[in-house]
Amino acid sequence: MPQGFSHHPWGPAAEASRPHRMAVIVDDGSNPFELGVMTELFGLRRPELGRPWYEFTLCAAAPSVQMHAGLFTLSGVADLSAADAADTVVVPNRPDPHAEPAAPVLDTIRRAAARGARLVSLCTGAFTLAAAGVLDGRRATTHWRWADSFATRYPAVRLEPDVLFVDDGNVLTAAGSAAALDLGLQLIRHDHGAEVVNMVSRRLVFAAHRDGGQRQFVELPVPATPDATLAPVLGWVRERLDQPLTIMELAAQTAVSQATLHRWFRTQLGTTPLSWLTAERVALACRLIERGEPSLDRVAQLSGLGTGANLRAQLRRRTGLSPAAYRQRFGPATAQAAPAPAQAGAGPASQRRRP
Repeated sequence: MPQGFSHHPWGPAAEASRPHRMAVIVDDGSNPFELGVMTELFGLRRPELGRPWYEFTLCAAAPSVQMHAGLFTLSGVADLSAADAADTVVVPNRPDPHAEPAAPVLDTIRRAAARGARLVSLCTGAFTLAAAGVLDGRRATTHWRWADSFATRYPAVRLEPDVLFVDDGNVLTAAGSAAALDLGLQLIRHDHGAEVVNMVSRRLVFAAHRDGGQRQFVELPVPATPDATLAPVLGWVRERLDQPLTIMELAAQTAVSQATLHRWFRTQLGTTPLSWLTAERVALACRLIERGEPSLDRVAQLSGLGTGANLRAQLRRRTGLSPAAYRQRFGPATAQAAPAPAQAGAGPASQRRRP
C-alpha cells in the first residue's frame, strides 16, 4: 500500500455518530515526549476546526506508571479496558526495547489487532508491536539506532530502517521522537483531510507534511538561524505551483547548479526537488478538492499537475484514494451530495460521471 492516505474504515467519516476513540497505552519507562505529542495532537480541544475531534484516553496496566528514567510517576489514567473500546491504539515505547513488555499490554494489542483497530507505534514502540506478533510480514520502521537489533530479533518484519514513518494500512510505525509529530499529522490527514491537518500544523508551528519516506536524519546539523539556502526557493515555488516549473529553473532561482540543488534537498530535506515539488502540488490539489472545486481538470491546472489523468495517478499514489473517493470523504457536504454535471465532449459516459 502506498504511503499516504487510505480509506480506513475506522475514520470519523465512517463513524459520524461519535468521535474517533484513541487510546494511548503507557507502560513503565515510556518516553514522556511521545506521550506529550499524542496529547497535544489528539487530546486538546480544537473548537476552531468546527468539527468533532478525538475522544482521547491514556491507559495503563497499573494504577501508576513510572516514566522514563524515573522523571515522574503518572497516575489517574484509565485501565486497559479503554484500549479495548478504541478505534486507534497507540502502543508504548521503551528505553530498553529488549525488555519484554507487560503481558497485559501484549494481550491488549493482540485483541485490538483481532478486531481491526488501527495500531500505532512510536520510536521503539515497534518492538512492542512485534512482540505482540502483529508485525509479521508487514512493513514497519523504528529508531535508526535500534534498526539492526530489531531486524535480527524480528526477521519476519519487513523493516524499513531509514524512513520517518511507515503507513501500512491499519498499522503505522514512526521512527525517532520527532517523527511522532509527522505520524500524528498523518493520522489526522487520514481522518480529516489536508485542510484540517494544515490548520493543526500551523497551530503547532510545524511542517504540515514531511513524506514518510524521508530519511530519519540529515547530514547537516539543524541551523541555529532560518535556512539561507532552500527557504527562499521553497517559498518562491509555493507561490507558483500552477506554473510549469523545471529543476533547472529552481536551480537558477537559487543561483546554484542542478547537482548542488539536489544535494541541498537531500541533505536538508531528505528528498529530491522533484519529489518535494510533486508532494506540494498534491497537497494543493487536496485542499482545492476539500474546498469544493468541482472540476478535476481545473484542480489539475491550479495545482500544476497538468491533467486530470496525472492528478488521479498522483493522488492515488500519494494518498491511496481516487479523487472521487477523496471528495466523498473530505469534500464539502454539498459536493458529496451532488456530483458536478458532466462536461460536453468529456469522453465516454463512465468517464463523465467521475466527480
